[in-house]
Amino acid sequence: MRSAPTILHLDMDAFYASVEQASKPSLRGKAVIVGGLGPRGVVATASYEARVHGVHSAMPMSQARRLAPNAAYLVPRFTLYRSISDQVMALLRALSPLVEPLSLDEAFVDLEAGGTAWDERSARLVGAKLRADIRAVTGLTGSVGLAASKMLAKIASEQAKPDGLIVIEPGTERAMLEPMPVRTLPGVGPATGDHLRRAGIHTVGEIAEAGEDELVRLLGKAHGHALYAMALARDDRPVVAERETKSVSVEDTYDVDIHDRVRVGLEVQRLADRCVRRLRGAGLSGRTIVLKVRRYDFSTLTRSETLRGPTDDPAVVREAAARLLDSVDTTGGVRLLGVGVSGLADYTQEDLFAQAAGGAGEEAAEAEESEPAPEPRPEVPVERRWSAGHDVRHTEYGHGWVQGSGLGRVTVRFETPGSPPGRVKTFRVDDPALEAADPLPLVEAPPDLPEPMRPPEEPPPRPLEG
Repeated sequence: MRSAPTILHLDMDAFYASVEQASKPSLRGKAVIVGGLGPRGVVATASYEARVHGVHSAMPMSQARRLAPNAAYLVPRFTLYRSISDQVMALLRALSPLVEPLSLDEAFVDLEAGGTAWDERSARLVGAKLRADIRAVTGLTGSVGLAASKMLAKIASEQAKPDGLIVIEPGTERAMLEPMPVRTLPGVGPATGDHLRRAGIHTVGEIAEAGEDELVRLLGKAHGHALYAMALARDDRPVVAERETKSVSVEDTYDVDIHDRVRVGLEVQRLADRCVRRLRGAGLSGRTIVLKVRRYDFSTLTRSETLRGPTDDPAVVREAAARLLDSVDTTGGVRLLGVGVSGLADYTQEDLFAQAAGGAGEEAAEAEESEPAPEPRPEVPVERRWSAGHDVRHTEYGHGWVQGSGLGRVTVRFETPGSPPGRVKTFRVDDPALEAADPLPLVEAPPDLPEPMRPPEEPPPRPLEG
């Protein structure tokens, strides 16, 4: 471990819910829950006002509705969340070339590698300025932990929530950790926590007192060694700037099991297209197509097919996914479907249509050319769907967001991030004056991103290593 608290961990506060509150003045200070709104949906994020009622991430949405029946329940807007995340990550990369994102709202930063901090004072200044910059650029708050290791920096940011900053000075780590519950340590979930509790171990200090041999006996060699090291505040993991993406995938869980085989096939095709869009958005291609099917009885089947080279062609992925579906029995119904691509590369091999057809690409292409074009099918009007929380625009009332819809009606609240709480109107779902809209920026004119932060004074010279 290093001798100064120059590893920073940033965790945005209730990120998705905070974005929704910032963009919707009528929801500020109120319970907001973001996630899947169907019977099988789960909570992605809950605002701090909702957490008072016991709502937390990964909770079934049905349970959240029982705990907080009067909260605002919204469908995620991931495009907006990603754009705000990009702004935050740009601020972090101005501090150091070593930034390790863990998710859209969380990252480690090695300040020493960027020359922006070398001791407790300079690290604290950087952390305070970062929090101010995030608020100025996004209008949101984030909590910062600073320590000599990644584990301790993450613990510090958790202790700082919400909207705080904590610095753990080297030499104080053991004393800080000892009274904390065992669940504070990374990798100690409910099962491991219960196992330790049954052995009479409740705090991090008691883990250290139990000794390495006892922990290995209780938890196994790998977990026991790792947990003992963490209890002694030992963590030498470096901040890694790039994490290799191993796969790109999408999946959907359905409110009602799908029994119609044709509908299952259409859903797989739709998921394949979504997966390819995400793949292309990342500038990647892949060789292995993966299909995931969770059936009515919760049994989950995974099938895969490896091509001769990487592809980002939607036709190739659709055909491979369809062939994989042919090998799966969906009798009884399907509750979840997923399509993924692995074996990733940053280039695309030409002429992959043949490999998706099992090597008979030229013949298939010739046959396709000789077939007459299918008769056009009459278009069937589809009722527009309005997702709760998503942006809309009305020709008369301007910008707003969907409060809810059903029975052929949609209710909209007209307000913007910079306006007072707005009025509510109800329309027919097919009202031609109402259309989907892009989200508005949370801050009307965000300031330019700062130049890379430089230390206020030169660090003391390091002794020569002999």
